[in-house]
Amino acid sequence: MRHGFLHFLIRRSALAVLLVLLVSSASLWLISLAPDHLAGFDIDPEVAAAERQRLKLDRPFVVQYAAWLSRAARFDFGESLKYGLPVTTLVGERAWNTALLGTVSLLLATLIGIPAGILTGSQRGPLAGFTRVTSVMLVSVPPLVTSFMLLLVASRTGWFPVGGFVPESAGAGEMIRHLILPCLALAVPLAATLERLQSQALREALGEPSIRAAIARGCSRTRVTWRHALRLALPPVLAVYGVLVGAVLSGSFAVEIVMAWPGLGALMYEALVARDLYLVAGCAAAGAAFLAAGVLGSDVALALADPRIGRSP
Repeated sequence: MRHGFLHFLIRRSALAVLLVLLVSSASLWLISLAPDHLAGFDIDPEVAAAERQRLKLDRPFVVQYAAWLSRAARFDFGESLKYGLPVTTLVGERAWNTALLGTVSLLLATLIGIPAGILTGSQRGPLAGFTRVTSVMLVSVPPLVTSFMLLLVASRTGWFPVGGFVPESAGAGEMIRHLILPCLALAVPLAATLERLQSQALREALGEPSIRAAIARGCSRTRVTWRHALRLALPPVLAVYGVLVGAVLSGSFAVEIVMAWPGLGALMYEALVARDLYLVAGCAAAGAAFLAAGVLGSDVALALADPRIGRSP
Protein backbone atom coordinates (compact mmCIF):
# COMPACT_ATOMS: atom_id res chain seq x y z
CA MET A 1 0.00 0.00 0.00
CA ARG A 2 2.82 2.42 0.90
CA HIS A 3 4.64 1.59 -2.35
CA GLY A 4 1.50 2.25 -4.41
CA PHE A 5 0.85 5.55 -2.66
CA LEU A 6 4.44 6.67 -3.32
CA HIS A 7 4.02 5.95 -7.03
CA PHE A 8 0.72 7.83 -6.99
CA LEU A 9 2.38 10.82 -5.32
CA ILE A 10 5.26 10.84 -7.83
CA ARG A 11 2.86 10.74 -10.79
CA ARG A 12 0.74 13.56 -9.42
CA SER A 13 3.83 15.67 -8.60
CA ALA A 14 5.15 15.21 -12.14
CA LEU A 15 1.80 16.34 -13.56
CA ALA A 16 1.88 19.38 -11.26
CA VAL A 17 5.33 20.40 -12.55
CA LEU A 18 4.16 19.87 -16.14
CA LEU A 19 1.13 22.10 -15.50
CA VAL A 20 3.34 24.96 -14.28
CA LEU A 21 5.65 24.58 -17.29
CA LEU A 22 2.82 24.53 -19.83
CA VAL A 23 0.93 27.50 -18.37
CA SER A 24 4.00 29.72 -18.04
CA SER A 25 5.27 28.75 -21.52
CA ALA A 26 1.90 29.42 -23.12
CA SER A 27 1.69 32.81 -21.38
CA LEU A 28 5.16 33.77 -22.60
CA TRP A 29 4.29 32.76 -26.16
CA LEU A 30 0.98 34.62 -26.19
CA ILE A 31 2.40 37.87 -24.81
CA SER A 32 5.30 37.62 -27.27
CA LEU A 33 2.77 37.93 -30.10
CA ALA A 34 2.01 41.50 -28.98
CA PRO A 35 3.75 44.39 -30.78
CA ASP A 36 6.95 46.08 -29.58
CA HIS A 37 7.18 45.41 -25.83
CA LEU A 38 9.02 48.67 -25.16
CA ALA A 39 6.68 50.89 -27.17
CA GLY A 40 4.64 51.80 -24.10
CA PHE A 41 7.62 53.19 -22.21
CA ASP A 42 8.79 56.79 -22.52
CA ILE A 43 12.45 56.11 -23.40
CA ASP A 44 14.80 57.17 -26.14
CA PRO A 45 14.67 54.98 -29.31
CA GLU A 46 18.39 54.26 -29.09
CA VAL A 47 18.05 53.21 -25.46
CA ALA A 48 15.05 51.05 -26.41
CA ALA A 49 17.09 49.34 -29.14
CA ALA A 50 19.91 48.66 -26.68
CA GLU A 51 17.42 47.23 -24.19
CA ARG A 52 15.90 44.95 -26.83
CA GLN A 53 19.34 43.61 -27.63
CA ARG A 54 20.26 43.18 -23.95
CA LEU A 55 17.00 41.35 -23.17
CA LYS A 56 17.21 39.33 -26.44
CA LEU A 57 13.83 40.71 -27.56
CA ASP A 58 15.22 41.21 -31.07
CA ARG A 59 15.75 37.47 -31.53
CA PRO A 60 13.26 34.80 -32.71
CA PHE A 61 10.87 33.49 -30.08
CA VAL A 62 12.48 30.05 -30.10
CA VAL A 63 15.79 31.58 -29.03
CA GLN A 64 14.08 33.75 -26.41
CA TYR A 65 12.16 30.77 -25.07
CA ALA A 66 15.23 28.53 -24.85
CA ALA A 67 17.11 31.24 -22.90
CA TRP A 68 14.12 31.85 -20.63
CA LEU A 69 13.62 28.11 -20.00
CA SER A 70 17.26 27.62 -19.02
CA ARG A 71 16.98 30.50 -16.55
CA ALA A 72 13.60 29.35 -15.25
CA ALA A 73 15.12 25.96 -14.39
CA ARG A 74 17.28 27.93 -11.92
CA PHE A 75 14.21 29.89 -10.71
CA ASP A 76 15.38 32.96 -12.60
CA PHE A 77 12.40 34.29 -14.60
CA GLY A 78 14.19 37.29 -16.04
CA GLU A 79 13.81 41.00 -15.42
CA SER A 80 10.63 43.06 -15.50
CA LEU A 81 10.54 45.59 -18.34
CA LYS A 82 8.21 47.88 -16.40
CA TYR A 83 9.90 47.88 -13.00
CA GLY A 84 13.49 46.98 -13.89
CA LEU A 85 13.55 44.43 -11.04
CA PRO A 86 13.89 40.63 -11.03
CA VAL A 87 10.57 38.92 -11.74
CA THR A 88 11.09 36.52 -8.83
CA THR A 89 11.31 39.47 -6.43
CA LEU A 90 8.12 41.11 -7.69
CA VAL A 91 6.16 37.87 -7.93
CA GLY A 92 7.36 36.66 -4.54
CA GLU A 93 6.07 39.80 -2.81
CA ARG A 94 2.66 39.62 -4.48
CA ALA A 95 2.33 35.82 -4.32
CA TRP A 96 2.33 35.97 -0.52
CA ASN A 97 -0.62 38.38 -0.56
CA THR A 98 -2.56 36.20 -3.00
CA ALA A 99 -1.76 33.06 -0.99
CA LEU A 100 -2.97 34.76 2.19
CA LEU A 101 -6.20 35.92 0.55
CA GLY A 102 -6.88 32.54 -1.08
CA THR A 103 -6.05 30.46 2.01
CA VAL A 104 -8.19 32.51 4.38
CA SER A 105 -11.05 32.60 1.85
CA LEU A 106 -10.96 28.83 1.30
CA LEU A 107 -10.75 28.18 5.04
CA LEU A 108 -13.70 30.50 5.72
CA ALA A 109 -15.71 28.91 2.90
CA THR A 110 -15.00 25.46 4.34
CA LEU A 111 -15.99 26.45 7.88
CA ILE A 112 -19.28 27.83 6.56
CA GLY A 113 -20.08 25.55 3.62
CA ILE A 114 -19.36 22.09 5.06
CA PRO A 115 -21.49 22.46 8.24
CA ALA A 116 -24.25 24.06 6.15
CA GLY A 117 -24.10 21.10 3.74
CA ILE A 118 -24.32 18.64 6.62
CA LEU A 119 -27.37 20.50 7.91
CA THR A 120 -29.22 20.59 4.58
CA GLY A 121 -28.18 17.05 3.65
CA SER A 122 -29.33 15.40 6.87
CA GLN A 123 -32.13 17.58 8.20
CA ARG A 124 -35.50 18.90 7.15
CA GLY A 125 -37.07 22.06 8.50
CA PRO A 126 -37.21 25.84 8.12
CA LEU A 127 -33.53 26.41 8.90
CA ALA A 128 -32.34 23.76 6.45
CA GLY A 129 -34.74 25.05 3.81
CA PHE A 130 -33.60 28.64 4.23
CA THR A 131 -29.95 27.58 4.05
CA ARG A 132 -30.61 25.56 0.89
CA VAL A 133 -32.39 28.43 -0.87
CA THR A 134 -29.69 30.92 0.12
CA SER A 135 -26.95 28.64 -1.21
CA VAL A 136 -28.74 28.14 -4.52
CA MET A 137 -28.94 31.92 -4.91
CA LEU A 138 -25.32 32.59 -3.91
CA VAL A 139 -23.71 29.78 -5.90
CA SER A 140 -24.49 31.58 -9.16
CA VAL A 141 -23.00 34.91 -8.02
CA PRO A 142 -19.39 35.35 -9.26
CA PRO A 143 -16.75 36.95 -7.00
CA LEU A 144 -16.69 40.04 -9.23
CA VAL A 145 -20.35 40.77 -8.44
CA THR A 146 -19.91 40.12 -4.73
CA SER A 147 -16.91 42.48 -4.80
CA PHE A 148 -19.00 45.33 -6.19
CA MET A 149 -21.82 44.62 -3.74
CA LEU A 150 -19.47 44.59 -0.76
CA LEU A 151 -17.72 47.74 -1.99
CA LEU A 152 -21.09 49.47 -2.18
CA VAL A 153 -21.94 48.45 1.39
CA ALA A 154 -18.50 49.49 2.66
CA SER A 155 -18.61 52.88 0.94
CA ARG A 156 -22.09 53.62 2.27
CA THR A 157 -21.52 52.45 5.84
CA GLY A 158 -17.80 53.09 6.34
CA TRP A 159 -17.50 49.83 8.29
CA PHE A 160 -14.54 48.55 6.28
CA PRO A 161 -11.66 50.29 4.45
CA VAL A 162 -11.93 50.36 0.66
CA GLY A 163 -8.57 49.91 -1.12
CA GLY A 164 -5.37 51.74 -0.36
CA PHE A 165 -3.69 48.83 1.43
CA VAL A 166 0.13 49.08 1.49
CA PRO A 167 1.64 45.90 3.03
CA GLU A 168 5.04 47.46 3.77
CA SER A 169 3.59 50.10 6.11
CA ALA A 170 0.63 48.21 7.55
CA GLY A 171 0.44 46.34 10.82
CA ALA A 172 -1.39 43.08 11.46
CA GLY A 173 -4.60 44.80 12.54
CA GLU A 174 -4.68 47.04 9.48
CA MET A 175 -4.01 44.07 7.22
CA ILE A 176 -6.91 42.12 8.72
CA ARG A 177 -9.28 45.07 8.25
CA HIS A 178 -8.33 45.35 4.57
CA LEU A 179 -8.52 41.55 4.14
CA ILE A 180 -12.12 41.19 5.29
CA LEU A 181 -13.89 42.50 2.16
CA PRO A 182 -11.89 40.63 -0.53
CA CYS A 183 -12.01 37.51 1.64
CA LEU A 184 -15.80 37.65 1.89
CA ALA A 185 -16.10 38.33 -1.85
CA LEU A 186 -14.27 35.07 -2.55
CA ALA A 187 -15.58 32.96 0.33
CA VAL A 188 -19.33 33.54 -0.10
CA PRO A 189 -19.71 31.84 -3.55
CA LEU A 190 -17.28 29.10 -2.54
CA ALA A 191 -19.19 28.39 0.68
CA ALA A 192 -22.41 28.06 -1.33
CA THR A 193 -20.69 25.65 -3.73
CA LEU A 194 -19.35 23.53 -0.86
CA GLU A 195 -22.78 23.47 0.78
CA ARG A 196 -24.37 22.15 -2.40
CA LEU A 197 -21.67 19.49 -2.88
CA GLN A 198 -21.68 18.34 0.74
CA SER A 199 -25.46 18.26 0.89
CA GLN A 200 -25.77 16.13 -2.26
CA ALA A 201 -22.98 13.77 -1.19
CA LEU A 202 -24.50 13.30 2.27
CA ARG A 203 -27.98 12.62 0.89
CA GLU A 204 -26.53 9.96 -1.40
CA ALA A 205 -24.60 8.44 1.51
CA LEU A 206 -27.72 8.31 3.69
CA GLY A 207 -29.44 6.46 0.86
CA GLU A 208 -26.88 3.64 0.89
CA PRO A 209 -28.37 0.25 1.88
CA SER A 210 -25.99 -0.20 4.83
CA ILE A 211 -26.88 3.23 6.24
CA ARG A 212 -30.62 2.67 5.78
CA ALA A 213 -30.32 -0.73 7.45
CA ALA A 214 -28.52 0.79 10.45
CA ILE A 215 -31.29 3.37 10.87
CA ALA A 216 -33.95 0.66 10.48
CA ARG A 217 -32.29 -1.35 13.28
CA GLY A 218 -32.90 1.57 15.63
CA CYS A 219 -29.59 3.41 15.48
CA SER A 220 -29.87 7.14 16.00
CA ARG A 221 -29.99 9.01 12.68
CA THR A 222 -27.67 11.67 14.08
CA ARG A 223 -25.11 9.07 15.18
CA VAL A 224 -25.27 7.23 11.87
CA THR A 225 -24.87 10.51 10.01
CA TRP A 226 -21.78 11.63 11.90
CA ARG A 227 -20.05 8.25 12.31
CA HIS A 228 -20.80 6.53 9.01
CA ALA A 229 -22.61 8.57 6.36
CA LEU A 230 -20.28 11.55 6.67
CA ARG A 231 -17.28 9.30 6.08
CA LEU A 232 -18.86 8.05 2.84
CA ALA A 233 -19.71 11.63 1.79
CA LEU A 234 -16.17 12.94 2.35
CA PRO A 235 -14.35 11.70 -0.82
CA PRO A 236 -16.66 13.45 -3.35
CA VAL A 237 -16.13 16.76 -1.56
CA LEU A 238 -12.36 16.32 -1.24
CA ALA A 239 -12.19 15.55 -4.97
CA VAL A 240 -13.32 19.05 -5.92
CA TYR A 241 -10.93 20.99 -3.70
CA GLY A 242 -8.37 21.12 -6.48
CA VAL A 243 -10.99 22.72 -8.72
CA LEU A 244 -11.92 25.12 -5.93
CA VAL A 245 -8.31 26.29 -5.71
CA GLY A 246 -8.57 27.19 -9.40
CA ALA A 247 -11.82 29.02 -8.70
CA VAL A 248 -10.12 30.93 -5.87
CA LEU A 249 -7.27 31.96 -8.18
CA SER A 250 -9.49 33.07 -11.04
CA GLY A 251 -11.83 34.87 -8.66
CA SER A 252 -9.00 36.49 -6.71
CA PHE A 253 -7.60 38.12 -9.84
CA ALA A 254 -10.85 40.04 -10.36
CA VAL A 255 -11.28 40.72 -6.64
CA GLU A 256 -7.72 42.05 -6.27
CA ILE A 257 -8.16 44.48 -9.14
CA VAL A 258 -11.57 45.74 -7.97
CA MET A 259 -10.60 46.02 -4.30
CA ALA A 260 -7.01 47.19 -4.86
CA TRP A 261 -5.54 44.20 -3.01
CA PRO A 262 -1.82 44.00 -3.92
CA GLY A 263 -1.67 40.41 -5.12
CA LEU A 264 -0.78 38.45 -8.24
CA GLY A 265 -3.99 39.46 -9.99
CA ALA A 266 -3.23 43.17 -9.79
CA LEU A 267 0.40 42.53 -10.80
CA MET A 268 -0.68 40.41 -13.77
CA TYR A 269 -3.02 43.19 -14.92
CA GLU A 270 -0.20 45.73 -14.74
CA ALA A 271 2.11 43.38 -16.63
CA LEU A 272 -0.45 42.76 -19.38
CA VAL A 273 -1.11 46.46 -19.85
CA ALA A 274 2.64 47.14 -20.09
CA ARG A 275 3.21 44.05 -22.29
CA ASP A 276 5.87 42.99 -19.82
CA LEU A 277 6.39 39.47 -21.19
CA TYR A 278 8.72 38.10 -18.50
CA LEU A 279 6.56 39.44 -15.69
CA VAL A 280 3.44 37.97 -17.33
CA ALA A 281 5.15 34.57 -17.57
CA GLY A 282 6.30 34.81 -13.95
CA CYS A 283 2.81 35.67 -12.69
CA ALA A 284 1.34 32.83 -14.76
CA ALA A 285 3.92 30.41 -13.37
CA ALA A 286 3.11 31.46 -9.79
CA GLY A 287 -0.63 31.11 -10.41
CA ALA A 288 -0.12 27.69 -12.01
CA ALA A 289 2.05 26.66 -9.05
CA PHE A 290 -0.78 27.56 -6.66
CA LEU A 291 -3.24 25.59 -8.78
CA ALA A 292 -0.90 22.60 -9.06
CA ALA A 293 -0.31 22.62 -5.30
CA GLY A 294 -4.05 22.74 -4.66
CA VAL A 295 -4.78 19.89 -7.06
CA LEU A 296 -1.92 17.84 -5.62
CA GLY A 297 -3.10 18.46 -2.06
CA SER A 298 -6.64 17.49 -3.05
CA ASP A 299 -5.41 14.28 -4.68
CA VAL A 300 -3.33 13.34 -1.63
CA ALA A 301 -6.21 14.03 0.78
CA LEU A 302 -8.55 11.99 -1.42
CA ALA A 303 -6.07 9.10 -1.57
CA LEU A 304 -5.72 9.14 2.22
CA ALA A 305 -9.50 9.16 2.65
CA ASP A 306 -9.97 6.39 0.07
CA PRO A 307 -6.86 4.12 -0.11
CA ARG A 308 -8.18 2.47 -3.29
CA ILE A 309 -7.31 5.64 -5.22
CA GLY A 310 -3.68 5.59 -4.09
CA ARG A 311 -3.38 1.96 -5.24
CA SER A 312 -4.89 2.64 -8.68
CA PRO A 313 -2.47 2.42 -11.64
